[in-house]
Amino acid sequence: MTTARSFLYCWLLCAGAYSARAVEAQQHRHSDAAPTTQSKLIPIQPDGKPDTNEIGRAFTAPPAPPELTAPVWSTGEFDAGGTVYNLDTLLQVATQHNPTLIQARLHINAQLARAVQAGLYPNPTVSAIGEQIGLNGTAGEWVGAEIEQRFVTGGKLDLSREKYLQRARVAEFNSMAQQYRVCNDIRIRFFNSLAALQILELRRELLKTAEDQVLTMREMYNLGQANQADVQRSLAMIQKHRLAVLGAESHLLRELVELAVMAGLECENVAIEGTLESQQSLIDFETAYRQIIECSPELLAAQAKLREDGVTVNRERVEWVPDIVVSAGPGYNNVDRQTTVGARVALEIPLFDRNQGTIAQAQADYTRQTREIQRLRLDLKRRLAAEYERYISAVQHVTELESVILPAQRETYRLALEGYQRNRAEWPDVLMAQESYTNARIDYVTHLKAQRETETVINGFLLRDGLATPGGPVPSGHIDSVPKPR
Repeated sequence: MTTARSFLYCWLLCAGAYSARAVEAQQHRHSDAAPTTQSKLIPIQPDGKPDTNEIGRAFTAPPAPPELTAPVWSTGEFDAGGTVYNLDTLLQVATQHNPTLIQARLHINAQLARAVQAGLYPNPTVSAIGEQIGLNGTAGEWVGAEIEQRFVTGGKLDLSREKYLQRARVAEFNSMAQQYRVCNDIRIRFFNSLAALQILELRRELLKTAEDQVLTMREMYNLGQANQADVQRSLAMIQKHRLAVLGAESHLLRELVELAVMAGLECENVAIEGTLESQQSLIDFETAYRQIIECSPELLAAQAKLREDGVTVNRERVEWVPDIVVSAGPGYNNVDRQTTVGARVALEIPLFDRNQGTIAQAQADYTRQTREIQRLRLDLKRRLAAEYERYISAVQHVTELESVILPAQRETYRLALEGYQRNRAEWPDVLMAQESYTNARIDYVTHLKAQRETETVINGFLLRDGLATPGGPVPSGHIDSVPKPR
């Protein structure tokens, strides 16, 4: 009977020591202090081997958590000269510093300049003339000067000017599309950076939970409630969580660098502030598609290019109309000793070349552009369907996580903690519930990021890649190379 009472007394002491250590671990879960072991170690002999006579009489210490030796991507602190940027500020900075926006605007200037050049009247030509030079030792039988002028017919200059003004209009829509690309990418990178910041904090929470698990396994090992395999599993798990933290830090650095680059800033990364949650109501697919078809800069640019191709056809149809070349000027006849006037009129006869091939090519360009508009409408619907699938899936996950999953995981963690406080649950169960709750929060942030990204793309006419070189107003294969703009 005495032996049984002694055994029960020792068991209660051990259980009390385990509970006290577990409560202390919960209170210091967010501390950076390394876990320690207060157990008695096996004596070591002078030759470095353990004293086998003590095995079985003393405690063998579990292995300590290993140090992390992996390299780290470091680009300094997350700031840019002490300035903290919000989304509106970054958009304003990008309009001034992103080089692609300047390139797109220069396309407009180039087409306006070509419109001016194409509408200029030909310059006159002044000639000095000497006929039959050396006759009777003179400078020429007839010596004089002429001025020549080409008179353009068929309204060619007006059509040429209108053609390049239409190209400038195409360039304007392309510039608008580039602005959407840049702004959309700024928004996407901004939301991705906010999500990366939150995920990094949650990864650090999981790391703290893993550290608590290691400490718990070591204490349970002290009490004989865990073995070496349990401790080794906890050590492997803490290293995985450390690597996850390093990965989250590297991902955050990448997003901040890409955000700074997209805004045209020279700093390596930026400090940001903002909210990740969306306030927009659910986007309807058909409404979004009608909005894109009516206002997409890509489609507006294609329609403007079709009008320009129509002007090009009209311009090439009058190219064969011959211009009138008139020249006249005074001279002196050395034989007859008289002052005379010379004059001539030249007119090209379009007998063989009536610009048939170029007209056919221009008509082919016009027909091809009509099909390009049809292709673009279909492609926009296809791209919208892909983005909308990601959007509606993200909204579904965010909604269910907010309404069901997160509250359930939070309640599970609360009940497990209360059960532990009432000695009705084990501490590892509390840590498991906490880890599940944190993982659910990571899923919530991930899907919320996907929702904001797809919202931005759909509202921004499906335009992305703000650092791609903006294209010119003339697609590949269309007429563009001529000696003089026309």
